[in-house]
Amino acid sequence: MSKVPAYTSTATIGHYVSGRMVLAETVDTQAVFNPAIGSVARKVALATRSDVDAAVASSLNAFEGWAAVPPIRRARIVNKFLRLMNENKEELAAMITAEHGKVFTDALGEVARGIDIIEFACGIPQLLKGDYTEEVSSGMDNWTMRQPLGVVAGITPFNFPCMVPCWMFPIAIATGNTFILKPSERDPSASLFMARLFTEAGLPPGVFNVVQGGKDTVDALIAHPDISAVSFVGSTPIARYISEQAVKYGKRFQALGGAKNHLVIMPDADIEQAVDALIGAAYGSAGERCMAISVAVLVGDAAERVMPRLIERVRTLKISDGMRLDAEMGPVVTREAFDRIEGYIARGVEEGAKLLVDGRNYKVPGNEGGYFIGGTLFDHVTPDMTIYREEIFGPVLSCTRVQSLEDAIDLVNRHEFGNGVACFTSDGGTAREFARRIQVGMVGINVPIPVPMAWHGFGGWKASLFGDMHVYGEEGVRFYTRQKSVMQRWHKNTQSGADFAMPFVY
Repeated sequence: MSKVPAYTSTATIGHYVSGRMVLAETVDTQAVFNPAIGSVARKVALATRSDVDAAVASSLNAFEGWAAVPPIRRARIVNKFLRLMNENKEELAAMITAEHGKVFTDALGEVARGIDIIEFACGIPQLLKGDYTEEVSSGMDNWTMRQPLGVVAGITPFNFPCMVPCWMFPIAIATGNTFILKPSERDPSASLFMARLFTEAGLPPGVFNVVQGGKDTVDALIAHPDISAVSFVGSTPIARYISEQAVKYGKRFQALGGAKNHLVIMPDADIEQAVDALIGAAYGSAGERCMAISVAVLVGDAAERVMPRLIERVRTLKISDGMRLDAEMGPVVTREAFDRIEGYIARGVEEGAKLLVDGRNYKVPGNEGGYFIGGTLFDHVTPDMTIYREEIFGPVLSCTRVQSLEDAIDLVNRHEFGNGVACFTSDGGTAREFARRIQVGMVGINVPIPVPMAWHGFGGWKASLFGDMHVYGEEGVRFYTRQKSVMQRWHKNTQSGADFAMPFVY
């Protein structure tokens, strides 16, 4: 096994404001656990209202100067940050594994997808180009430009402490805004590491600040009069709350919520390929992904060929400490998450689902205190069951059976969530019909986790998205900027005398 860097800091994790670490002498703290062993690894400081005010003041002070920097120079700083992220990706991945629990190889993949967005942000001079029309009327020209909003904030979840922040701050900063990140208090170290790298790349103090904390910090950010926009990724109840508060305080917002992603397997699908896809998509990162597949929809006789292979693969998952490079799945993030997931498994049994593989009481030798749940597999799950309706966010796969493509589309479309979906088939007509009719924001055809690339936007439909703009890609650029239209005519082309009629082309 090749050597990977270890992250063993035991210091209290603080905030990052004005280009430096900040930690008050007396602060409220919360424990940060190593989920592989179930013990406290370090503590995180929880921001007070005055800490939030200080971060906003720093961002506001930096905004005017940063917005005035030409986009090409901003892009050069982002490009230096990109280089540093690539140079330090293994250390960053080790931090993620130590605090989140996902296996190291998966953490490296997360960092790589975050780096994709940074690369996209390096093209900001092209992305900010406006439109120009000469002679829209006699002697008059018209053009548009996109300008930054000001101070903007991002509130991100525990499951992707590098990638999801990177969906937000590189684009926000490249477009000329200053950015305040509120990462999850469960795995906060990655955010500070990225902030330090950005400063090292030449980012001026105050352009990128990080404040730690929980709900009080979130409320303070949303209510602050000097913050123009808020981005959020997390559960649907919190996304709904964020959107309501943003409307209350007159903020621009995008709030991405929960999911219950289905993978439809047609009878003509390559079954080995489909089972491989299900195993990786359902149990990767212990199911703690908003794009994880949590429901397999087996159409017609596909069930008889899928289930034996699937049971065998779930039973033989390699589960261990995430730093083992041969591990396929690590622990879940906290004891609370562990208890919640085991509660869902019990509820599934109570409501009549057939439990084929039970992941409860799973122990990893040498890590008996860790928050490990084995891969869990249910069959004959029906739409009225809790484990079908609700997002479990753990290594639990529910299988349901239908007779036709029409039944499968109807089942998916009736669910309240519409984040991601996949269909495995060998028939082009089936694929086209599925992609056209399914009411879900991100669709995979023989692709189990259809997360769009950096130059496209990420976002679901229905209760999976509040607000009307997806994150990153060109929609991200539009979210963090506002359009200004300029019409220009010089005096020698202007007719004398007042004109009281509505202007029109003449």
